Amino acid sequence: MSLASQANNSRLWIQHPLACSDPAAAGGVVVQGTRIVERVAAGHQPSEPVDQAFDASQHVLLPGLVNTHHHFYQTLTRAYTPALNKELFPWLTTLYDVWANLDEEQLAVASELAMVELLLSGCTTVADHHYVFSNALEGAVDRQVETAQRLGVRAALTRGSMSVGRDDGGLPPQHVVQEETTILDDSRRLISRYHQRGEGAMITVALAPCSPFSVSRELMKATAELAEAEDVRLHTHLAETEDETRYCQRLFGLRPLDYLAECGWLGDRTWLAHGIHFSDEEIRRLGEAGTGIAHCPSSNMVLGSGLCRTLELERAGAPVGLAVDGSASNDHSNLAEEMRQAMLLGRLRYSPAQVGHTDVIRWATQGSARCLGREDIGGLAPGQQADLALFKLDEPRFSSAQNPLAALLLCGAYRADRVMVAGRWRVIDAQVQNLDLEALMARHRAAAQRLWNAA
Repeated sequence: MSLASQANNSRLWIQHPLACSDPAAAGGVVVQGTRIVERVAAGHQPSEPVDQAFDASQHVLLPGLVNTHHHFYQTLTRAYTPALNKELFPWLTTLYDVWANLDEEQLAVASELAMVELLLSGCTTVADHHYVFSNALEGAVDRQVETAQRLGVRAALTRGSMSVGRDDGGLPPQHVVQEETTILDDSRRLISRYHQRGEGAMITVALAPCSPFSVSRELMKATAELAEAEDVRLHTHLAETEDETRYCQRLFGLRPLDYLAECGWLGDRTWLAHGIHFSDEEIRRLGEAGTGIAHCPSSNMVLGSGLCRTLELERAGAPVGLAVDGSASNDHSNLAEEMRQAMLLGRLRYSPAQVGHTDVIRWATQGSARCLGREDIGGLAPGQQADLALFKLDEPRFSSAQNPLAALLLCGAYRADRVMVAGRWRVIDAQVQNLDLEALMARHRAAAQRLWNAA
Protein backbone atom coordinates (compact mmCIF):
# COMPACT_ATOMS: atom_id res chain seq x y z
CA MET A 1 0.00 0.00 0.00
CA SER A 2 1.47 3.37 -1.00
CA LEU A 3 1.50 6.61 0.95
CA ALA A 4 -0.84 8.10 -1.61
CA SER A 5 -3.47 5.43 -0.95
CA GLN A 6 -4.11 6.93 2.47
CA ALA A 7 -3.95 10.55 1.35
CA ASN A 8 -7.73 10.79 0.85
CA ASN A 9 -10.69 10.29 3.15
CA SER A 10 -11.15 6.58 2.49
CA ARG A 11 -11.86 4.14 5.33
CA LEU A 12 -9.02 1.75 6.13
CA TRP A 13 -9.44 -1.21 8.47
CA ILE A 14 -6.25 -2.33 10.22
CA GLN A 15 -7.73 -5.75 10.78
CA HIS A 16 -7.23 -8.73 13.09
CA PRO A 17 -3.94 -7.80 14.79
CA LEU A 18 -1.96 -10.59 16.41
CA ALA A 19 -2.31 -8.61 19.65
CA CYS A 20 -3.31 -5.10 20.66
CA SER A 21 -2.58 -2.95 23.70
CA ASP A 22 -6.25 -1.87 23.83
CA PRO A 23 -8.56 -4.85 24.49
CA ALA A 24 -11.46 -2.94 22.93
CA ALA A 25 -9.55 -2.89 19.62
CA ALA A 26 -8.63 -6.58 19.54
CA GLY A 27 -10.22 -6.80 16.08
CA GLY A 28 -8.36 -3.72 14.88
CA VAL A 29 -9.15 -0.09 14.20
CA VAL A 30 -10.74 1.79 11.32
CA VAL A 31 -8.92 4.89 10.11
CA GLN A 32 -10.52 7.67 8.09
CA GLY A 33 -8.52 10.70 7.11
CA THR A 34 -6.23 11.57 10.02
CA ARG A 35 -8.33 9.95 12.77
CA ILE A 36 -9.35 6.64 14.20
CA VAL A 37 -13.11 6.35 13.72
CA GLU A 38 -13.82 2.93 15.19
CA ARG A 39 -12.37 0.24 17.44
CA VAL A 40 -13.36 -3.24 16.27
CA ALA A 41 -13.99 -5.93 18.87
CA ALA A 42 -12.40 -9.35 18.49
CA GLY A 43 -14.26 -11.49 15.95
CA HIS A 44 -16.34 -8.57 14.70
CA GLN A 45 -16.51 -6.49 11.53
CA PRO A 46 -16.56 -2.68 11.27
CA SER A 47 -20.01 -1.18 11.73
CA GLU A 48 -19.83 0.49 8.30
CA PRO A 49 -18.25 -0.63 5.01
CA VAL A 50 -14.53 0.06 4.51
CA ASP A 51 -12.67 0.94 1.32
CA GLN A 52 -9.46 -0.90 2.13
CA ALA A 53 -8.12 -3.39 4.64
CA PHE A 54 -4.64 -4.09 5.92
CA ASP A 55 -4.02 -7.59 7.25
CA ALA A 56 -2.36 -7.08 10.64
CA SER A 57 -2.54 -10.73 11.68
CA GLN A 58 1.26 -10.84 11.98
CA HIS A 59 1.51 -7.55 13.84
CA VAL A 60 1.20 -6.33 17.42
CA LEU A 61 -0.74 -3.07 17.32
CA LEU A 62 0.03 -0.15 19.64
CA PRO A 63 -0.82 3.54 19.60
CA GLY A 64 2.13 5.45 18.21
CA LEU A 65 4.74 5.84 20.95
CA VAL A 66 5.26 9.38 22.28
CA ASN A 67 8.71 10.61 23.30
CA THR A 68 8.83 13.34 25.94
CA HIS A 69 12.49 14.40 26.16
CA HIS A 70 15.51 14.33 23.86
CA HIS A 71 18.48 16.36 22.66
CA PHE A 72 18.71 15.62 18.95
CA TYR A 73 22.08 17.30 18.51
CA GLN A 74 23.67 14.81 20.89
CA THR A 75 23.50 12.03 18.30
CA LEU A 76 26.77 13.56 17.07
CA THR A 77 28.59 12.70 20.31
CA ARG A 78 27.56 9.13 21.05
CA ALA A 79 30.11 7.05 22.97
CA TYR A 80 32.45 10.07 22.86
CA THR A 81 35.65 8.90 24.53
CA PRO A 82 36.51 11.99 26.66
CA ALA A 83 33.03 11.91 28.23
CA LEU A 84 32.86 8.20 29.04
CA ASN A 85 32.33 6.90 32.59
CA LYS A 86 31.46 10.26 34.12
CA GLU A 87 28.57 11.49 36.26
CA LEU A 88 26.31 14.34 35.11
CA PHE A 89 28.25 17.52 35.96
CA PRO A 90 31.72 16.40 34.73
CA TRP A 91 30.02 14.76 31.73
CA LEU A 92 28.34 18.08 30.90
CA THR A 93 31.43 20.24 31.30
CA THR A 94 33.39 17.86 29.02
CA LEU A 95 30.78 17.92 26.28
CA TYR A 96 29.79 21.59 26.43
CA ASP A 97 33.14 22.48 24.86
CA VAL A 98 32.31 20.16 21.94
CA TRP A 99 28.68 21.20 21.54
CA ALA A 100 29.67 24.87 21.58
CA ASN A 101 31.00 24.41 18.03
CA LEU A 102 27.71 23.16 16.56
CA ASP A 103 26.46 24.78 13.38
CA GLU A 104 23.06 24.60 11.69
CA GLU A 105 24.11 22.01 9.11
CA GLN A 106 25.26 19.67 11.86
CA LEU A 107 22.15 20.34 13.92
CA ALA A 108 19.89 19.63 10.94
CA VAL A 109 21.44 16.25 10.11
CA ALA A 110 21.59 15.28 13.79
CA SER A 111 17.90 16.12 14.16
CA GLU A 112 16.98 14.11 11.06
CA LEU A 113 18.92 11.07 12.23
CA ALA A 114 17.30 11.25 15.68
CA MET A 115 13.78 11.62 14.27
CA VAL A 116 14.33 8.72 11.86
CA GLU A 117 15.64 6.49 14.64
CA LEU A 118 12.63 7.35 16.80
CA LEU A 119 10.22 6.78 13.92
CA LEU A 120 11.71 3.36 13.18
CA SER A 121 11.19 2.41 16.83
CA GLY A 122 7.43 3.08 16.57
CA CYS A 123 7.53 6.66 17.85
CA THR A 124 5.07 8.96 16.09
CA THR A 125 5.49 12.07 18.28
CA VAL A 126 9.06 13.22 18.79
CA ALA A 127 10.13 15.79 21.37
CA ASP A 128 13.34 17.77 21.56
CA HIS A 129 14.92 20.06 24.14
CA HIS A 130 17.39 22.26 22.28
CA TYR A 131 19.20 24.80 24.43
CA VAL A 132 22.65 25.25 22.79
CA PHE A 133 22.53 28.50 20.84
CA SER A 134 25.37 30.50 19.34
CA ASN A 135 25.78 32.83 16.39
CA ALA A 136 25.93 29.71 14.20
CA LEU A 137 22.72 28.24 15.63
CA GLU A 138 20.19 31.06 15.67
CA GLY A 139 17.79 29.11 13.44
CA ALA A 140 18.17 25.74 15.18
CA VAL A 141 14.48 25.22 15.97
CA ASP A 142 13.51 26.38 12.46
CA ARG A 143 15.70 23.63 10.99
CA GLN A 144 14.04 21.08 13.26
CA VAL A 145 10.58 22.18 12.16
CA GLU A 146 11.59 21.80 8.50
CA THR A 147 12.94 18.31 9.16
CA ALA A 148 9.86 17.15 11.06
CA GLN A 149 7.59 18.42 8.31
CA ARG A 150 9.62 16.67 5.64
CA LEU A 151 9.54 13.35 7.52
CA GLY A 152 5.87 13.72 8.42
CA VAL A 153 6.31 13.14 12.15
CA ARG A 154 4.49 14.90 14.94
CA ALA A 155 6.95 17.08 16.88
CA ALA A 156 6.92 18.80 20.27
CA LEU A 157 9.87 21.17 19.96
CA THR A 158 11.12 23.37 22.75
CA ARG A 159 12.96 26.66 22.65
CA GLY A 160 15.62 26.00 25.25
CA SER A 161 17.88 28.60 26.79
CA MET A 162 21.02 29.23 28.81
CA SER A 163 21.85 32.69 30.13
CA VAL A 164 24.36 31.89 32.90
CA GLY A 165 27.80 30.89 31.62
CA ARG A 166 31.05 29.98 33.32
CA ASP A 167 31.94 33.60 33.96
CA ASP A 168 28.91 33.81 36.24
CA GLY A 169 29.27 30.42 37.92
CA GLY A 170 27.38 28.33 35.34
CA LEU A 171 28.51 25.23 33.46
CA PRO A 172 28.42 26.17 29.72
CA PRO A 173 31.05 28.19 27.83
CA GLN A 174 30.24 31.88 27.69
CA HIS A 175 29.75 31.98 23.91
CA VAL A 176 26.72 29.65 23.99
CA VAL A 177 24.74 31.67 26.52
CA GLN A 178 22.40 34.39 25.27
CA GLU A 179 21.02 37.69 26.41
CA GLU A 180 17.66 37.20 28.07
CA THR A 181 15.87 39.66 25.80
CA THR A 182 17.16 37.66 22.82
CA ILE A 183 15.82 34.43 24.33
CA LEU A 184 12.37 35.86 25.04
CA ASP A 185 12.09 37.61 21.67
CA ASP A 186 13.01 34.43 19.79
CA SER A 187 10.59 32.42 21.93
CA ARG A 188 7.76 34.72 20.87
CA ARG A 189 8.84 34.46 17.23
CA LEU A 190 8.85 30.66 17.25
CA ILE A 191 5.48 30.42 18.97
CA SER A 192 3.93 32.86 16.53
CA ARG A 193 5.41 31.18 13.48
CA TYR A 194 5.16 27.47 14.25
CA HIS A 195 2.99 26.59 17.24
CA GLN A 196 -0.20 24.79 16.20
CA ARG A 197 -3.20 24.53 18.47
CA GLY A 198 -6.05 22.11 18.80
CA GLU A 199 -6.54 18.49 17.85
CA GLY A 200 -4.18 17.07 15.28
CA ALA A 201 -1.44 19.65 15.79
CA MET A 202 1.72 18.44 14.06
CA ILE A 203 4.14 21.05 15.45
CA THR A 204 3.99 22.47 18.96
CA VAL A 205 6.45 24.81 20.66
CA ALA A 206 7.23 24.89 24.38
CA LEU A 207 9.62 27.04 26.40
CA ALA A 208 12.48 25.23 28.09
CA PRO A 209 15.38 26.76 30.02
CA CYS A 210 18.04 24.08 30.18
CA SER A 211 17.85 23.89 33.97
CA PRO A 212 17.02 26.25 36.85
CA PHE A 213 20.73 26.88 37.43
CA SER A 214 21.63 27.61 33.80
CA VAL A 215 19.40 30.69 33.57
CA SER A 216 18.72 33.52 35.98
CA ARG A 217 15.82 33.65 38.42
CA GLU A 218 14.42 36.54 36.37
CA LEU A 219 14.43 34.49 33.17
CA MET A 220 12.77 31.52 34.87
CA LYS A 221 9.96 33.80 36.02
CA ALA A 222 9.70 35.66 32.71
CA THR A 223 9.55 32.36 30.82
CA ALA A 224 6.67 31.13 32.99
CA GLU A 225 4.83 34.40 32.44
CA LEU A 226 5.36 34.22 28.67
CA ALA A 227 4.16 30.59 28.55
CA GLU A 228 0.98 31.55 30.37
CA ALA A 229 0.39 34.57 28.15
CA GLU A 230 0.92 32.51 24.97
CA ASP A 231 -0.74 29.36 26.36
CA VAL A 232 2.20 27.05 25.65
CA ARG A 233 3.91 24.47 27.83
CA LEU A 234 7.02 24.63 30.01
CA HIS A 235 9.86 22.13 30.22
CA THR A 236 13.21 21.81 31.99
CA HIS A 237 15.53 19.33 33.69
CA LEU A 238 14.91 18.93 37.41
CA ALA A 239 16.00 16.72 40.32
CA GLU A 240 18.26 14.61 38.11
CA THR A 241 21.13 14.16 40.60
CA GLU A 242 21.96 14.79 44.23
CA ASP A 243 24.69 17.16 43.00
CA GLU A 244 21.97 19.29 41.46
CA THR A 245 20.09 19.44 44.77
CA ARG A 246 23.21 20.56 46.61
CA TYR A 247 24.00 23.09 43.86
CA CYS A 248 20.52 24.63 44.08
CA GLN A 249 20.64 24.78 47.85
CA ARG A 250 24.01 26.51 47.74
CA LEU A 251 22.98 28.90 44.96
CA PHE A 252 19.38 29.70 45.93
CA GLY A 253 18.99 28.40 49.48
CA LEU A 254 16.19 26.15 48.20
CA ARG A 255 15.68 22.60 47.02
CA PRO A 256 15.06 22.38 43.24
CA LEU A 257 11.29 21.94 43.49
CA ASP A 258 10.91 24.81 45.95
CA TYR A 259 12.86 27.05 43.60
CA LEU A 260 10.73 25.91 40.66
CA ALA A 261 7.57 26.74 42.59
CA GLU A 262 8.91 30.15 43.58
CA CYS A 263 9.47 30.92 39.89
CA GLY A 264 5.86 30.07 38.99
CA TRP A 265 6.53 26.74 37.32
CA LEU A 266 4.69 24.25 39.54
CA GLY A 267 1.51 23.51 37.61
CA ASP A 268 -0.07 21.36 34.93
CA ARG A 269 1.53 23.42 32.15
CA THR A 270 4.94 21.97 33.09
CA TRP A 271 6.64 18.66 32.47
CA LEU A 272 10.08 17.88 33.89
CA ALA A 273 12.90 15.68 32.63
CA HIS A 274 14.22 12.96 34.96
CA GLY A 275 12.54 13.92 38.27
CA ILE A 276 14.54 11.41 40.31
CA HIS A 277 15.36 12.99 43.67
CA PHE A 278 12.00 14.05 45.10
CA SER A 279 10.89 13.58 48.71
CA ASP A 280 7.49 12.15 49.62
CA GLU A 281 6.18 15.65 50.25
CA GLU A 282 7.50 16.91 46.92
CA ILE A 283 5.85 14.01 45.10
CA ARG A 284 2.56 14.92 46.76
CA ARG A 285 2.94 18.52 45.58
CA LEU A 286 3.80 17.45 42.04
CA GLY A 287 0.72 15.24 41.92
CA GLU A 288 -1.56 17.96 43.23
CA ALA A 289 -0.18 20.39 40.65
CA GLY A 290 -0.46 17.88 37.79
CA THR A 291 3.16 18.46 36.79
CA GLY A 292 4.43 15.75 34.43
CA ILE A 293 7.63 13.71 34.63
CA ALA A 294 9.59 12.48 31.61
CA HIS A 295 11.14 9.23 32.85
CA CYS A 296 14.55 8.61 31.22
CA PRO A 297 15.64 5.14 32.41
CA SER A 298 18.65 4.49 30.15
CA SER A 299 20.17 7.93 30.64
CA ASN A 300 19.64 7.68 34.40
CA MET A 301 21.53 4.39 34.41
CA VAL A 302 24.35 5.48 32.08
CA LEU A 303 25.11 8.53 34.23
CA GLY A 304 24.39 6.73 37.51
CA SER A 305 21.86 9.42 38.43
CA GLY A 306 19.37 7.28 40.35
CA LEU A 307 15.94 5.64 40.12
CA CYS A 308 12.84 7.69 39.33
CA ARG A 309 9.94 7.00 41.72
CA THR A 310 7.50 6.41 38.88
CA LEU A 311 4.79 4.56 40.79
CA GLU A 312 4.63 7.06 43.64
CA LEU A 313 4.50 9.95 41.16
CA GLU A 314 1.73 8.36 39.12
CA ARG A 315 -0.31 7.46 42.20
CA ALA A 316 0.02 11.03 43.44
CA GLY A 317 -1.51 12.31 40.18
CA ALA A 318 1.59 13.38 38.24
CA PRO A 319 1.55 12.26 34.60
CA VAL A 320 4.49 9.92 33.94
CA GLY A 321 5.81 9.62 30.39
CA LEU A 322 8.79 7.93 28.80
CA ALA A 323 11.82 9.46 27.11
CA VAL A 324 15.04 8.40 25.45
CA ASP A 325 16.85 11.58 26.56
CA GLY A 326 19.90 12.73 24.64
CA SER A 327 21.87 10.28 22.59
CA ALA A 328 25.10 11.25 24.35
CA SER A 329 23.77 9.88 27.64
CA ASN A 330 21.71 6.95 26.38
CA ASP A 331 23.32 6.40 23.69
CA HIS A 332 20.41 5.68 21.34
CA SER A 333 17.10 7.23 20.25
CA ASN A 334 15.00 4.06 20.35
CA LEU A 335 11.77 4.39 22.34
CA ALA A 336 10.83 0.71 21.94
CA GLU A 337 14.08 -0.28 23.63
CA GLU A 338 13.44 2.35 26.28
CA MET A 339 10.18 0.59 27.18
CA ARG A 340 12.08 -2.57 28.04
CA GLN A 341 14.59 -0.61 30.11
CA ALA A 342 11.77 1.13 31.99
CA MET A 343 10.14 -2.20 32.78
CA LEU A 344 13.36 -3.81 34.01
CA LEU A 345 14.39 -0.77 36.05
CA GLY A 346 10.89 -0.52 37.51
CA ARG A 347 10.99 -4.15 38.59
CA LEU A 348 14.38 -3.59 40.19
CA ARG A 349 13.01 -0.71 42.23
CA TYR A 350 9.58 -2.20 42.94
CA SER A 351 8.62 -5.74 41.90
CA PRO A 352 7.52 -7.69 38.81
CA ALA A 353 3.95 -7.61 40.12
CA GLN A 354 3.96 -3.82 40.33
CA VAL A 355 5.54 -2.91 36.98
CA GLY A 356 4.10 -4.97 34.15
CA HIS A 357 4.50 -4.59 30.41
CA THR A 358 1.10 -2.89 30.11
CA ASP A 359 2.11 -0.27 32.67
CA VAL A 360 5.16 0.70 30.65
CA ILE A 361 3.23 0.75 27.38
CA ARG A 362 0.81 3.14 29.12
CA TRP A 363 3.72 5.40 30.12
CA ALA A 364 5.06 5.42 26.56
CA THR A 365 1.67 6.33 25.07
CA GLN A 366 -1.05 7.79 27.29
CA GLY A 367 1.30 9.04 30.01
CA SER A 368 3.64 10.69 27.54
CA ALA A 369 0.70 12.33 25.75
CA ARG A 370 -0.48 13.78 29.07
CA CYS A 371 2.99 15.18 29.73
CA LEU A 372 2.75 17.03 26.41
CA GLY A 373 -0.77 18.25 27.19
CA ARG A 374 -2.34 16.11 24.47
CA GLU A 375 -5.57 14.11 24.60
CA ASP A 376 -5.75 13.42 20.88
CA ILE A 377 -2.74 11.08 20.75
CA GLY A 378 -1.50 8.15 22.81
CA GLY A 379 -4.56 5.89 22.42
CA LEU A 380 -6.77 4.00 19.99
CA ALA A 381 -10.14 5.51 20.88
CA PRO A 382 -12.42 6.85 18.16
CA GLY A 383 -11.66 10.51 17.51
CA GLN A 384 -7.99 10.21 18.41
CA GLN A 385 -5.32 10.77 15.81
CA ALA A 386 -4.44 7.80 13.60
CA ASP A 387 -0.92 7.42 14.99
CA LEU A 388 -0.12 3.70 15.04
CA ALA A 389 2.88 1.44 15.55
CA LEU A 390 2.80 -2.15 14.30
CA PHE A 391 5.52 -4.64 15.26
CA LYS A 392 6.24 -8.05 13.76
CA LEU A 393 7.51 -10.89 15.92
CA ASP A 394 9.45 -12.65 13.17
CA GLU A 395 12.98 -12.61 14.61
CA PRO A 396 14.67 -15.43 16.57
CA ARG A 397 14.34 -13.42 19.79
CA PHE A 398 10.54 -13.78 19.58
CA SER A 399 10.36 -17.45 18.58
CA SER A 400 7.62 -19.28 20.50
CA ALA A 401 6.66 -16.22 22.57
CA GLN A 402 3.24 -17.14 23.97
CA ASN A 403 2.08 -13.60 24.82
CA PRO A 404 2.79 -11.33 21.84
CA LEU A 405 2.13 -8.06 23.67
CA ALA A 406 4.40 -8.94 26.58
CA ALA A 407 7.01 -10.23 24.11
CA LEU A 408 7.52 -6.71 22.75
CA LEU A 409 9.17 -5.75 26.04
CA LEU A 410 10.38 -9.06 27.45
CA CYS A 411 12.02 -10.21 24.21
CA GLY A 412 13.23 -6.75 23.26
CA ALA A 413 11.42 -5.29 20.23
CA TYR A 414 13.44 -2.45 18.77
CA ARG A 415 12.09 -1.81 15.28
CA ALA A 416 8.53 -1.32 14.04
CA ASP A 417 7.44 -2.89 10.77
CA ARG A 418 4.79 -0.27 10.04
CA VAL A 419 4.24 3.20 11.47
CA MET A 420 1.34 5.52 10.68
CA VAL A 421 1.23 9.21 11.57
CA ALA A 422 -1.97 11.22 11.08
CA GLY A 423 -3.41 8.50 8.84
CA ARG A 424 -0.37 8.16 6.56
CA TRP A 425 2.09 5.29 6.50
CA ARG A 426 5.52 6.71 7.29
CA VAL A 427 7.26 3.38 7.78
CA ILE A 428 6.56 0.35 5.57
CA ASP A 429 8.47 -2.94 5.85
CA ALA A 430 10.68 -1.35 8.53
CA GLN A 431 11.82 1.37 6.10
CA VAL A 432 11.12 5.09 6.36
CA GLN A 433 9.37 6.10 3.17
CA ASN A 434 11.15 8.37 0.69
CA LEU A 435 14.41 8.29 2.64
CA ASP A 436 17.91 7.16 1.68
CA LEU A 437 19.02 5.95 5.09
CA GLU A 438 22.58 5.11 4.04
CA ALA A 439 23.08 8.59 2.62
CA LEU A 440 21.68 10.14 5.81
CA MET A 441 24.05 8.10 7.95
CA ALA A 442 27.00 9.09 5.76
CA ARG A 443 26.13 12.78 6.16
CA HIS A 444 25.69 12.26 9.89
CA ARG A 445 29.10 10.59 10.25
CA ALA A 446 30.77 13.43 8.35
CA ALA A 447 29.05 16.05 10.51
CA ALA A 448 30.10 14.25 13.70
CA GLN A 449 33.70 13.96 12.55
CA ARG A 450 33.78 17.66 11.75
CA LEU A 451 32.41 18.48 15.21
CA TRP A 452 34.93 16.26 16.98
CA ASN A 453 37.80 17.78 14.99
CA ALA A 454 36.77 21.27 16.04
CA ALA A 455 36.85 20.40 19.75
